[in-house]
Amino acid sequence: MTDLYYSEYIELDTILNSQHPCSFEKMEDGNDEMLFIIIHQAYELWFKQIIFELDLARNIFVRGRINDNSGDMSNAVHKLKRIVKILELLNQQVNVLETMTALDFLEFRNYLLPASGFQSKQFRLIEAKLGLKMEERHKKEYYKNSRRGSLSENDSQEVNRVEGESTLKGLIIKWLERMPFFDEQYWADYVSTNDANANKFWSDYRKAYQTSLSDNESGRLAEFDKIFFNEGRGDIPPQAMQAALFITLYRDLPIFQMPFELLNTLSEIDELLSNWRYRHFMMVRRMIGIRAGTGGTSGAGYLEGTLSQHYAFREITEVATFLIERSKLPALPKVLKEKVSFNV
Repeated sequence: MTDLYYSEYIELDTILNSQHPCSFEKMEDGNDEMLFIIIHQAYELWFKQIIFELDLARNIFVRGRINDNSGDMSNAVHKLKRIVKILELLNQQVNVLETMTALDFLEFRNYLLPASGFQSKQFRLIEAKLGLKMEERHKKEYYKNSRRGSLSENDSQEVNRVEGESTLKGLIIKWLERMPFFDEQYWADYVSTNDANANKFWSDYRKAYQTSLSDNESGRLAEFDKIFFNEGRGDIPPQAMQAALFITLYRDLPIFQMPFELLNTLSEIDELLSNWRYRHFMMVRRMIGIRAGTGGTSGAGYLEGTLSQHYAFREITEVATFLIERSKLPALPKVLKEKVSFNV
């Protein structure tokens, strides 16, 4: 058996011979297009790794049951936290690209038409696998493959296919809905502080939340009722929203520590993707001002719009709107506390 050689193992020759600038042939005549290509190739390699980790996490939740006594939850959180670290790196990588000035970019910009980062299938797959739906995207008409500079028909079909699969958000919603700790068996000895007859815990919590609101926040109570008892938030139903809030409130209890890490990591992923979009927006505005992007979008205007709209886990992050002080949390019944404390 022939010894494995480093460059062969990582196919280094293929990687190092994959940069083909359009604006020059001789290296001594080169400009910043080489930097531009390598930066984007590096992005795509990291996107591939994010998709790999994301699929591993999704495969854990797609089983339909998370065993708290196994490594399932820990493994899922570990994979998602690795995605967080990769996204932190991608944000830092913008610093290298920003060493290129607007005039440097103009030396080769027209050679790119109509290609653009908008056509990154892998980034669209990441968004789709996380749970960002096409109808929720800013300027969704840009995604029609009939438009010059949009995704190819094959890439568009793949993104649409992935949107129809079990997204991470959809799987998290089902996991939250399965949370068993609202079963009546755990609440038989719960003593309500306001003589509520039904749904005693949530009646108490609603009262405590109402008390915590300032005068100019009085409208939040109606919002609380809508989200946690009636309609839910976005595509997350009330039962799942209740579970997300409950985990966040009692995250110090042993059994909720890892689920809280999961929810918090999902918010981190959303935040870092937003940071990346912001860095991209600011860089594009500095490079081309308000000109159209090479792919035919409105350029910086399009990127700015995605900042406020392209979130997969907005509802989970905004659970913080409905928290109260830890010292004012209702005391849980003994039976439930024993259940969530890993007692044998």
